[in-house]
Amino acid sequence: MNSPDPLFAATAAARKVEALYRTPDIVAQRAATLARLALAPGEHVLDVGCGPGLLAAEMAAQVGPAGRVHGIDRADSMLGIARANAVDFPHASFDQASATHLPAPDASFDVVTCTQVLEYVDDVPAALAEFRRVLRPGGRIAIVDTDWESCVWASGDNARMRSVIDAWNGHCAHPHLPRTLAGHLAAAGFADPVVEVLPLVAVNRGAGSYGAGMIDVIARYVASTGALDVATLDAWRDDLAHLEACGRTFFAINRFLFLAARP
Repeated sequence: MNSPDPLFAATAAARKVEALYRTPDIVAQRAATLARLALAPGEHVLDVGCGPGLLAAEMAAQVGPAGRVHGIDRADSMLGIARANAVDFPHASFDQASATHLPAPDASFDVVTCTQVLEYVDDVPAALAEFRRVLRPGGRIAIVDTDWESCVWASGDNARMRSVIDAWNGHCAHPHLPRTLAGHLAAAGFADPVVEVLPLVAVNRGAGSYGAGMIDVIARYVASTGALDVATLDAWRDDLAHLEACGRTFFAINRFLFLAARP
């Protein structure tokens, strides 16, 4: 990210993000991403916007001690958590840096990963140019981002639900980035981008789902903007709790995995 986002910068907020990333939905997303990457022992990987380091630790396990994983993030709180989560992998390291100014020499990595980060970066072309710069010829990239318009949430008041999501869209620079990302990749010189959808679906809010965890995150952000008053947000949360009690929870959103290579 170009600057530390207040949603993620504080330690308490970072711990909430870590909890979200440990939900079964996101564990499955990481597994799908890793399966498509097919990392080989000895590869060098840069994880841009590593967050709590869960993906970085799993990649370090796959590349083994002959390989290397380096994670960067803008938030010190995230980096502290990432180092703790990767403590068993001395070949994993972490530093504070921006996606648009990577602290790495040209052609120094086999793989670049970037999960739920580019939508927060103001200058996406600049970030992609940096990704390409640090990749070796033939190196590959995996980017995951969300189109927040794809959010489907059962609600007793659809107009209020729409107003909450519309207000939430302001939390990042590009809430619909997947729609244009293939074009950005091609313009940055990446060959033959492949796109896959990673759906997150929950019909039981009590199951520790990503959707359940996002309720507090969204409400906190929207309240901070003043776009909706506290009474409206409380009514939204109460409505979702009521639907859960009635067995009528439904949440779904699409994340998109973009895979491409540097020629």
